[in-house]
Amino acid sequence: QVQVVESGGGLVQAGGSLRLSCKVSGSDFSIDTMGWYRQAPGKQRESVAVMTSAGSGGTTTYSDSVKLRFRIFRDITPNTVLLQMNSLKPEDTAVYYCNARVLDRSGQWGDYWGQGTQVTVSS
Repeated sequence: QVQVVESGGGLVQAGGSLRLSCKVSGSDFSIDTMGWYRQAPGKQRESVAVMTSAGSGGTTTYSDSVKLRFRIFRDITPNTVLLQMNSLKPEDTAVYYCNARVLDRSGQWGDYWGQGTQVTVSS
């Protein structure tokens, strides 16, 4: 069993910063891809930032709307990815979800999602 847990959401003023954390826990798995997605009320879930493991190319991809403001990177803590969000705008308000694509001990690839963390940016 693989578990994905996000944390770090909260209420901030426009122009402020926030750092989200996503930790993948479980036994005997390897992570291929981790990413952050968000869903605002009444809108589709969209990709925010996705990074692949070194074995899969070690690439990082950002959506155009956050490319110059957000950064995804690995934490010192194993199996943990952070999303640093700077210059936050009210339009960034959404539930942010972490996704992990992993290979588990049974040899199966699977996508796992966290429950989400609320980010609210006030004007």
